[in-house]
Amino acid sequence: MMEKHRCGWCVGDDLYEAYHDLEWGVPVKDDATLFEFLILETFQAGLSWITVLRKRENFRNAFDGFDYNTIANYTASKLEELAQDTGIIRNKLKIKATVSNAQAFIKVQEEFGSFSNYIWGFVDGKPIKNQLSYYKDAPANTPLSDAISKDLKKRGFKFVGSTVIYAHMQATGMINDHEVQCFRYNEV
Repeated sequence: MMEKHRCGWCVGDDLYEAYHDLEWGVPVKDDATLFEFLILETFQAGLSWITVLRKRENFRNAFDGFDYNTIANYTASKLEELAQDTGIIRNKLKIKATVSNAQAFIKVQEEFGSFSNYIWGFVDGKPIKNQLSYYKDAPANTPLSDAISKDLKKRGFKFVGSTVIYAHMQATGMINDHEVQCFRYNEV
């Protein structure tokens, strides 16, 4: 039986391959999932994605299932508790930013009806389908991720630089950066 061709970045790690095969690049329009990915991407800044992926369940538990309404009201004692949680990345600035990002997320929902309406509006509701032969040819950012990053920052979001936003766009299917020979390229 012939092995499926996957994007090179995930090959050889079962968790990475499962994430690639089932989630990465699948268009996400659900606000709860978009928020989860946004927060995970902000924690990933400066680290590898596999580090965050391995701690994902711990993050879910620590951050109340990524319930942005709950997170928006976290107290100083909850932030201190999170800073002591060895199951997550204990960067105090990123933990604090998660609260302000939840608050900003809710404001965007109020203005646009949903965060999905807002973020997908940047691509007219349809994924951008790139044609990469090799995953390392994907850019770290683009003028579009620059524009989204700038707008998010203007709205009070933190740790949402252009590279973080480009990764978020890839993860949530706004951009299809699967290698063209990858079995998922045409599926998503």
